[in-house]
Amino acid sequence: MSTIPENLKYADSHEWVLDNGDGTVTVGITDHAQDLLGDVVYVELPEVGTEVTATEQFSLVESVKAASDIYAPVNGEVIEVNDALNDAPELINEAPFEGAWIAKIKLSNAADLDKLLDAAGYSATIA
Repeated sequence: MSTIPENLKYADSHEWVLDNGDGTVTVGITDHAQDLLGDVVYVELPEVGTEVTATEQFSLVESVKAASDIYAPVNGEVIEVNDALNDAPELINEAPFEGAWIAKIKLSNAADLDKLLDAAGYSATIA
């Protein structure tokens, strides 16, 4: 059974979103997604300064099984990326909700968060 923290929001494309409370969010992929992918061997990080659009591809995760596009769950600008994933992509498997965030995004519109699923809603999509 996948871990689904209650304090996060979720996209049905398996990204999690942490509202940092300052107009920014932290984004990663869910435990369910990393489990489906298997051992992650590479993460293509977005460029800082990139404008992202909700539901459009902004990153890529490659595993021993497959390559999977990662979709922006909100509209905004990438303000920071997790460079630790360049040297340790396996963090996605080991700690998908802690050390393995992919990017921090400055929201264009805070209302985007209202369009995301809560933990119960996400749990229902993967049941």
